[in-house]
Amino acid sequence: MHHRKNYIESWWRPNELKGYVYLDKTPQGNLLPWSSASPPHRVSENLTKFIKETHAYAPIMIRMMHAIMEIVRDEKKGFRWLIMGDDDSIFFVDNMVDVLAKYDHTKYYYLGGQSECIISNYGFSFNMGFGGAGLIFSYPLAKALANDMESCLRNYAHFHSADHITMVCIADIGVNLTPHKGLHQVDLRGNIAGFLSSHPKTLLMSLHHFDVVKPIFPSMNRLQSTRHLMKAAKVEQSRLLQQTICYHRKNRWSISISWGYSIHIYEKIVPRSWLQKPIQTFSRWGGPKRNPPQYFLFNTRLPSKNPCEAPHIFFFEEINKISKNSILTRYSRSSSRKLPPCVDGNHSASDVSHITVYSPATKRIEIDRCECCDVIYADRTKSATIKFRECLPDEIIR
Repeated sequence: MHHRKNYIESWWRPNELKGYVYLDKTPQGNLLPWSSASPPHRVSENLTKFIKETHAYAPIMIRMMHAIMEIVRDEKKGFRWLIMGDDDSIFFVDNMVDVLAKYDHTKYYYLGGQSECIISNYGFSFNMGFGGAGLIFSYPLAKALANDMESCLRNYAHFHSADHITMVCIADIGVNLTPHKGLHQVDLRGNIAGFLSSHPKTLLMSLHHFDVVKPIFPSMNRLQSTRHLMKAAKVEQSRLLQQTICYHRKNRWSISISWGYSIHIYEKIVPRSWLQKPIQTFSRWGGPKRNPPQYFLFNTRLPSKNPCEAPHIFFFEEINKISKNSILTRYSRSSSRKLPPCVDGNHSASDVSHITVYSPATKRIEIDRCECCDVIYADRTKSATIKFRECLPDEIIR
């Protein structure tokens, strides 16, 4: 995990969060001295004898699963929730706290995210949480798992995935997965900008595989991109990646904002339902670069060279809390679209190079409805302004 510790340190909060990095052996080399910006480390127990007895197919997976028992045993005072993830997972802690506050931690809960690829869910189970997205156990469930750990691992030692073993052992306890759309396994390859620009209407809790996908911001490497996204997350997490759509009627523009990440301008009025479909800039995990849309667990739309369907794309540049009640985010054009204007439109958006967004500083926990926004733009100028607001009771977004 030599370089992956940087992903952990991008979201970890020393002296504020409690957790551990589990290792196979005592850290050495580049991992020493152990960084104070990382969670403290623990070496998982030596299970060599048990692994030989059970002829375990994947010994490392047995040790990963066994860590649940080690945590429950060592945390004498107990806890409310146990969250497990990978070393290239990014967690959004404020949002996690707000989501878990809605659940009764004294009940049996197993929360997780499914794979974005149908074939991965089919190969393992549609009832399984994928570990990179984060597996969340309430204390009663974690304790029940710990109590049954040895029997569980003996029964399923022939499995080759810790996530799969976890799911079947939990099923034996009588508990099933509660899927959450804010937990993202990111079983995708290549450029995931289209995926991140159309997030479902729920709080973002995690992103995985940042060490595999392309950097999510232009002209940045993976670590720089991660830290850049976290700049927005540290100011306001509840809006992060939330898709807000508004229209500039005079110019016939449709504008989709993925707060803290990107803005798309389309030179034509198109319905919100179409804009909510991610542009398929990515391919499926382990598959060819060109994938039919039916490979994914959600609807997509293919990239287009049609100037009425291809957006002008702007990426998050900076954020400032300008007052007690207002946050400013600024987005800049990534590159020229290199297409003529839309023939069905009214004005080209090629002149726009920067967009400033003003959003309320209030946290949005109950996201029963999206926010609305108003666009301010003078023709032939390089900048546009967007102001977020609550939608009116009878307002229709079209």
